[in-house]
Amino acid sequence: MSPSSSWSVVSGLCVLMRLVLEAQVDAFNTTGFNGGGTQCGEYSNQLTENGMCRIVATLPLLEGQRCPDMFRCTDEVFFWVQENEELKRQLSALRETVSELQEELSNHRHRLKSEERLHLNMSLEQRLHDLEMHYIEATSLLHIQGTLILDLQNQVHNLTEVVDRVKRNPGCLVNVLHPNSLMSSQEPQHHPETQPVRNCPIDCASIHYNGVRRSGLYTVVPAMAGAPVQVSCDMDTDGGGWTLIQRRVDGSVTFDRTWGDYRDGFGDLHSEFWLGNDHIHELTSQGEYVLRIDLEDWSNKHKHAVYQSFSVEDEEHQYRLHVAGFSGSVPDSFAWYHDKQSFSTPDSGNICAEISHGGWWYNQCFYAHLNGVYHRGGHYSPRGRGPLGPDGIVWHSWKDSDYYSLRKVTMMIRPRSFRKHVSP
Repeated sequence: MSPSSSWSVVSGLCVLMRLVLEAQVDAFNTTGFNGGGTQCGEYSNQLTENGMCRIVATLPLLEGQRCPDMFRCTDEVFFWVQENEELKRQLSALRETVSELQEELSNHRHRLKSEERLHLNMSLEQRLHDLEMHYIEATSLLHIQGTLILDLQNQVHNLTEVVDRVKRNPGCLVNVLHPNSLMSSQEPQHHPETQPVRNCPIDCASIHYNGVRRSGLYTVVPAMAGAPVQVSCDMDTDGGGWTLIQRRVDGSVTFDRTWGDYRDGFGDLHSEFWLGNDHIHELTSQGEYVLRIDLEDWSNKHKHAVYQSFSVEDEEHQYRLHVAGFSGSVPDSFAWYHDKQSFSTPDSGNICAEISHGGWWYNQCFYAHLNGVYHRGGHYSPRGRGPLGPDGIVWHSWKDSDYYSLRKVTMMIRPRSFRKHVSP
């Protein structure tokens, strides 16, 4: 019940009581006491500020007279007064409940506003963090791109100088570079009419000195050769400048070849190949060369061996091997057993080459054999108990076994005098 309804009830009660009193007084005035006409008294009623109905009656004390029962409606009035009190209590409780609800609503609104501000702040912080990360990434990429652009500019400058030298010296036209060329080493590369000149690169190290720092296929002219040779250059490993002479990666090329194949070279410079014993002899006859052998097994473990002295004699001396000065991350299985050995192939009458199905510098027969059969998975079994023996890509000291074939092998050379990071 609303406050206005409560006021209406109280006002109605006062009016009712007034009518009752007026009726009583009128009756009394008409008949009087003992039939007389003397008035009994006066009364008044008013509504107080606190909502109470106050009735004031003035009754004279008349000897021998008695006022009529003006309050015979007392029970009804008491009932309505009690009802009014109950309504007042309910109204008070309702007001308290409304006040609590208003306070709770205010707190809830305040909490919602705080959570919204917090969520907004978190969202803004996350966006700011993301923008900072994007900025850092963009800055890094910009720096890398700037470095690449500078490197390309330097390479263009160096290649321009090389082209200028070529134009000034037509005898070195064979020195045109072919990075990432699709030409195979099987294709004819002979230019007998051209003589090597002083400014032509003699190996990948001299290409590196000319300022070219990217691995790929290039043309070189060994000092003792009468024709250019296309080679694969590694410009990344241990400072670069390496000329690859052999590589095994996937078994795509068979190495069970003839003497002539190993003499001239075979395979694909992009994957598996043997550069050729003649070319290896020509390269290593230009000075003192270092040999590096990189090995990888079927567990993706990498090891290497380095020899500070490496050279191969000419065909007349069966490409006799000279190798010494070992160091590396795998025990030596090559120099100590194969040094001073001649090269043999399956068709040359060497039983070790026939059993091992590849050309190599055999002793009796080998502790290292990098031109053997490519056995996928690594482990392979002896082929019987007769004269046949191991024929895989073997480096005995790694697994202490001849019956484990490596997954990848690379042989490469560079001058012992090579210095890393030399500007052109």
